[in-house]
Amino acid sequence: MAKQKILIVDDDNNIAELISLYLMKECFDTLIVEDGEQALEQFGQFQPNLILLDLMLPGIDGYQVCREIRRTSNVPIIMLSAKGEVFDKVLGLELGADDYIIKPFDSKELVARVKAVLRRTQTQAASLAAALPSENIGEYVEYPDLLINLTNYSVIYKGQNVDMPPKELELLYFLASSPNQVFTREQLLDHIWGYEYVGDTRTVDVHIKRIREKIHDNEYWSISTVWSIGYKFGVKKP
Repeated sequence: MAKQKILIVDDDNNIAELISLYLMKECFDTLIVEDGEQALEQFGQFQPNLILLDLMLPGIDGYQVCREIRRTSNVPIIMLSAKGEVFDKVLGLELGADDYIIKPFDSKELVARVKAVLRRTQTQAASLAAALPSENIGEYVEYPDLLINLTNYSVIYKGQNVDMPPKELELLYFLASSPNQVFTREQLLDHIWGYEYVGDTRTVDVHIKRIREKIHDNEYWSISTVWSIGYKFGVKKP
């Protein structure tokens, strides 16, 4: 079985080498890069199973690296930062990070979190498929003026392709695949992000807001807020 690959992005070489040492002891293959530009370059070449991403990087910072990667990939990202404020953590998670670890951290805990995130993300596709109607698994859902294709991760709205990051598309697909069913924010986090989220659930609200900015309600369907509960994809018969 091939080793799982971890891309370590940190400009502090001592920390990066220590992380790499602990991960290699657990039979991971690692690659260290020191800045955001190298991270984006090596992401395509190294094709990691997970990225450990420091936020305070020279040049392109960790937030921007995460944003760029999330345009095309759902690879797990764990952010590393000395910033412990709630705002910084929420921002990182809203940009698509799977976990956020505050420096200084215990190396054994870091390894444990890496393993936990990999376990969760590797079962994510199966969990999502199990929760969807069987006729839509790996295919698409279609409504007037809207086609959401999970096979090739595309959204067509009013005949035009819509640029939508993977998490936004998966969230839209999940809701649209269960029309008129109400889901709580916690249920959506569990199904789409693939793990039991601990903390602020505003990341769902942010993703819904971004989806609504790209596609607008139709007379036959709408992304509806169910106050104090969550969201649903409301559908009326033509």
